[in-house]
Amino acid sequence: MSAVSKVTRTNGSSSSVGETQSAAVSDALRDCGVYIGGKRLPGTYDHFSGLSEVRNFGEGFTWLSLSRPNATQMDAIAELYGLDELTVEDALTNRQRPKIEIHDDHVVFVIRSIHYSPEGLADDENEIIRSGQLMIVIGQEYVITIRMGMPSSDMQRISARVENTTDAIDYGPAGVLWALTDNLVDAYLRIALQLEDRVEIMEDAVFEPNLVSDIEDIYILKREILEMRHAIDPLTPALRSLMNLREDIMPKDVSRYLSDVLDHQLAAADLVAGLDERLSSLIDAAAVKIQLQQNQDMRTISAYAAILAVPTALAGIYGMNFDRMPELHWEYGYFIVLAIMFIIVAFLVWLLRRNKWL
Repeated sequence: MSAVSKVTRTNGSSSSVGETQSAAVSDALRDCGVYIGGKRLPGTYDHFSGLSEVRNFGEGFTWLSLSRPNATQMDAIAELYGLDELTVEDALTNRQRPKIEIHDDHVVFVIRSIHYSPEGLADDENEIIRSGQLMIVIGQEYVITIRMGMPSSDMQRISARVENTTDAIDYGPAGVLWALTDNLVDAYLRIALQLEDRVEIMEDAVFEPNLVSDIEDIYILKREILEMRHAIDPLTPALRSLMNLREDIMPKDVSRYLSDVLDHQLAAADLVAGLDERLSSLIDAAAVKIQLQQNQDMRTISAYAAILAVPTALAGIYGMNFDRMPELHWEYGYFIVLAIMFIIVAFLVWLLRRNKWL
């Protein structure tokens, strides 16, 4: 039985199927809206009633927002919406690279989200960047967003912005895909600029003469930026493929908007790549600075050892307790030896300071 017939049937069997599927999907469903004529209809919908409402109107689309669906839930949605089995498999797989897949009646687009917490995340203070996954499936009558590892607050904020973007809703599922991607890519650029400020502070610390640099902090930030690169860099070919979809899937105006998104993505990718290179150079510079500091410390220790060697040697000579040591019986022998010690020590201090060992 086709998905269309399941929705359009009006007998008791259709109602039973809808209730069964709704119960299966409800735990993963975070929101479901129906959009007709560029406006969201009032009322509460689920994945079954939303699609049914769209088909009753003969226009518009429904937007399902899912979070970490399991296999049973995705099977129920796939059966109703006619999704390919590969789409179901992708929806259950986390940490995918950004990509686009084109099927007969729907398009799958995967993009990574970036969450930035300057003070560190709650479960790991050293982790300031965490990436999530947003999978967007669009068809003629629906948009399905499936998030994994993406904070619910981020998704709610982005969804609200998309709903308030008139062009996005007017262009239907393709417009929603563009608006979601645009918001995520803008976040890339915004976070990259914040990280640039952080890198500049580290650079100032490394090249500050009297400040000891913590190379571990630099390495941790480089690791976080590397995770960001893994999210941003593979998006370039996916966006280009998305722009070149046939016009019945991706209207020309939306493709033009996606071109602007691509420009922002390339700018963010270049900026993050530059930060990665700067941090690599900074690690080398910090290591050299630490080595130079250690060398300076060794020179200082050696200088003090040389200074102390003089009085130690003289005291050792006159402490050997030989019977015949004429200086021991001189009236001013003690003061003469002290004067010699002082003169030699003063000369060594002057000489070592002149050569910047002290």
